[in-house]
Amino acid sequence: MGKIFTPAGNDFGRTDAVVIGGGIVGVSTAFWLSRAGLDVVLVEMRDGLSTLTTPASAECFRAQFAEPAMAELALPSLEMFEHFDEVVGLPDYSISIKQQGYLFLTDNPETVPDLKENVAQQHKLGVTDSEFIERDEILARFPHISESVLAATFRQRDGWLSCHETTQGFAKGCDARFFINTKTTGIRLDQSRICGVETNRGILETPIVVNAAGPFAAEIGKMVNLDLPLEPVRRQKVYLSTSVDIPQDAPFTVDVNNNSYWRPEPGGVIIGWVDSDEPVSRPTEKVHTDWEFPALALDKVKRLTPFFENVEKTVRQPDMHTSAGFYVYTPDDQPLIGPVPEVPGFYVNCGYWAGVMLSPEAGRRISQLATGKMDPGDNPLRPTRFQEGLGKKGKTLMSH
Repeated sequence: MGKIFTPAGNDFGRTDAVVIGGGIVGVSTAFWLSRAGLDVVLVEMRDGLSTLTTPASAECFRAQFAEPAMAELALPSLEMFEHFDEVVGLPDYSISIKQQGYLFLTDNPETVPDLKENVAQQHKLGVTDSEFIERDEILARFPHISESVLAATFRQRDGWLSCHETTQGFAKGCDARFFINTKTTGIRLDQSRICGVETNRGILETPIVVNAAGPFAAEIGKMVNLDLPLEPVRRQKVYLSTSVDIPQDAPFTVDVNNNSYWRPEPGGVIIGWVDSDEPVSRPTEKVHTDWEFPALALDKVKRLTPFFENVEKTVRQPDMHTSAGFYVYTPDDQPLIGPVPEVPGFYVNCGYWAGVMLSPEAGRRISQLATGKMDPGDNPLRPTRFQEGLGKKGKTLMSH
């Protein structure tokens, strides 16, 4: 059983591996390293695990990816979510998983071939249960969708879960120690090799450091003189409590032509919009929200889901709760996972806009790389791929 606590001086000393960052990606990494037999300490600057970017996400997961390296992480991650209590060894442990599907919609004739091609590609990658569906079938299965719709892709096993319970389950299901209220202030090198982590509470001696610091991962990289290709971008979402009848069995629904999305949530609905014009910004713990964001997001989701017109007419300011976090983008919109050759012992597990949904398998991959079970050259998401000329954007329709 992992221990989550604020450490004292005598808790520091030597350990096999240190993970920096207590979001879902870092905690999954600590879980798998601990399961591989390493003595692991995770350090988190805040007063709890999964309190910064992870809970600001839409808490969703899907296997509908067109990029081989992403599908390779998403499929086993989804299976772990489906059998989470067995994975973490906590019988009947619930992560409130809801597999109501992911529905990508378009009313633009030019986008229809892209949707069809995406499904064909997904089938090639082993995601054999995704479907391409056309207007009449969409309206028969999802009668709340606008009659202007032309085509969609759908996969029933996609859905959403509780990020908090998932993160806590990974922490409880291993023997790692989780140091909260502990800020990383430096990383020690012996020549160029990792030998320790300095924090505001003490020093940990270790030969392995995993940078899973989310939006702060570039700052951690600078501690070992690395310039990681990471761009944090603010993303907002809104929870609306409403008396309008929201279909509670609806899937996570995405309008691929304006990058808006919604899903049911008890007492209301979550809506959001991935603004392609949002600038890269400096990471911060207090992420501001825009007062006009709910109105903009409502305007976008109502385009293909007409009942939002009633929500828009009846919603009041106190019914709207906007939150924000960061997506972190890389040049090919895929994460950085694995060892950094210039700094032996330094690993990265960062650069996510899809951290929640990929976290189980990404954490396991770090442990396979760190214990020699996987060769770095067999890992397509290795951080050296850009120097090798291999980092190319795929065709996933929406990076959210």
